[in-house]
Amino acid sequence: MSDIEGRLVQLETQLQHLLDRQAILDCIANNARGCDRQDVELLAASYSKAGIDEHGTKFINAGSDYPAWANATHSASALQTMHNITTHSCDINGDEAHAESYSVGLFFNTDGKTARVLAGRYVDRLVKEDGIWRIALRRCTLEVGLVGDATIMNSDYLREMGFLRGLPNQNDVSYQRPLTLEDTPEGHRWSNPAAEGKQS
Repeated sequence: MSDIEGRLVQLETQLQHLLDRQAILDCIANNARGCDRQDVELLAASYSKAGIDEHGTKFINAGSDYPAWANATHSASALQTMHNITTHSCDINGDEAHAESYSVGLFFNTDGKTARVLAGRYVDRLVKEDGIWRIALRRCTLEVGLVGDATIMNSDYLREMGFLRGLPNQNDVSYQRPLTLEDTPEGHRWSNPAAEGKQS
């Protein structure tokens, strides 16, 4: 093998590693997005055919069952959720990978007055099935939990600004193609009765 051929092989190997690493991170990010949008299809697609999700010993679900459990749990406990993926590392070995992703979950409680912050890690074993990376086993850690005052979400000042709020379905603005100012589904803005007349 010539030097040029050797370099091309090395570059191809490096490129494949980068493509795999990005696809793995996309899988984990899609899972987080699926939780917040309660998107059953997106959530289910992030798990392999035999995938398993462990949220503590009390909640161990097959990947195919996880969307229904997650959606019911989030709907019962929070008005809004935000799953954030932060520090991420992964070890790729052929069609199997092990990843650790730090996560910060923000939950606006159903009382409309308080919010929770739950921080931990997703420790995942992933497999490439039919060329697509999916979670074969997820084990969740919980490291820090906080409860705080969230009454600012009910303030006239904030609600009169007319910020968008996330919708737990595919009416959410993030699904709009193309994104426009004209299409704003009902319930997509934080508002109060006094501010309703000011919104378009």
